[in-house]
Amino acid sequence: MAEFQEAIDRIIGGLEKKNRVMNEKEKKIVAYHESGHALVAMSVPTADPVNKVTIIPRGIAALGYTQQLPTEDRYLMTKEELQDRLCVLLGGRVAEEIIFGDISTGAQNDLQRATDIARSMVTEYGMSEKLGLVTYTREKRPLFLEAGMGSPSRDYSDETARVIDAEVTRLMNEAHDRVRKILSDKREKLELLTQTLLTKETVLGDEVREIVGMKAAAAQTTQG
Repeated sequence: MAEFQEAIDRIIGGLEKKNRVMNEKEKKIVAYHESGHALVAMSVPTADPVNKVTIIPRGIAALGYTQQLPTEDRYLMTKEELQDRLCVLLGGRVAEEIIFGDISTGAQNDLQRATDIARSMVTEYGMSEKLGLVTYTREKRPLFLEAGMGSPSRDYSDETARVIDAEVTRLMNEAHDRVRKILSDKREKLELLTQTLLTKETVLGDEVREIVGMKAAAAQTTQG
């Protein structure tokens, strides 16, 4: 199983970079960042279970990552699931804000992915009450059909574009506020998970659940 797990890590995160040595400050930032992702993933109702949290650098840019594994094949996502996914993606950035009162460049990929989800919710999936049941993206056509037609133009006004931007910002801000409350309320668990991560560098899902207290709670529920 250890070899299977290493293969999964290599495919998802890339090769382990043993020669990439972080200084203590960077290592601490990455540990809080990944703990933030993991704790939020375990606090929102629809997120996939956390399988592993690590601060061992992999690939080209990953200084650490939180691995979640879905429990079943899914072909659709609800609005609630997308909102929860936004929260998980923002968990690392918000953990840095709470602990250090500052932010780093480590959340760049998280912010890009979260913004893409929020914009798709607004422009593709009709999940904005303000804009209603309208999609604002055009069907992609083969490039040869666009030849001689000039660059494709958008099908909505500047005012609608401003509303779209405002709705995307609203979704991001709402997720940010929600995550800040989760991590502030669970500050002790955030600290404990981070310290464990700094000591072990990799913490598996069962141990994460034990640290967060979910394993004990699940056992009590089963006994009850």
